[in-house]
Amino acid sequence: MAKATDGDTAPVPQRLLAAATRLFAEQGYDRTSVQEIVEAAGVTKGALYHYFGSKEDLLQEVYARVLRLQQERLDAFADADAPVDQRLRDAAADVVVTTIENLDDASIFFRSMHHLSPEKNKQVRAERRRYHERFRALVEEGQHSGVFSTATPADLIVDYHFGSVHHLSTWYRPDGPLGPQEVADHLADLLLRALRP
Repeated sequence: MAKATDGDTAPVPQRLLAAATRLFAEQGYDRTSVQEIVEAAGVTKGALYHYFGSKEDLLQEVYARVLRLQQERLDAFADADAPVDQRLRDAAADVVVTTIENLDDASIFFRSMHHLSPEKNKQVRAERRRYHERFRALVEEGQHSGVFSTATPADLIVDYHFGSVHHLSTWYRPDGPLGPQEVADHLADLLLRALRP
């Protein structure tokens, strides 16, 4: 097994995550051993257990780091000084772009989350719910102010958009006809059209 390409210069946790992400994507979570991960990262098992308590912790972190990035960006869009329709469109497009940019992480997680313990699964679901609730609050703000239609419940709007986002890993290809921003713009515009009064 070859060592991680970013060599010894990247911090050990990043090397472990990069190696785990690549191996989980290539082989599947359940068919990847801790030994393969540490060899690919060029570190010892002791280093892995120092930063991550288990292979399961690595799996959780693969997804959690993307979710943290998306939460920070959503909070920035939601708090911006802009009309609600612009803030929602920016947030809706951003989650598409950041998901495509981290497609391995997202697809690994959705394929493998059943391997998480009930406690870890609950933690991840709570973090994802927090994200969805912040997104839903933007939809509701627009509905309450008359900018968006109230014909469709906000929960259904959120499920509609994130159903599309979670489905990206099944069809999006980097060498396909549409780039990440183009896909994001189309999906964000679809969402805004669905909300128009």
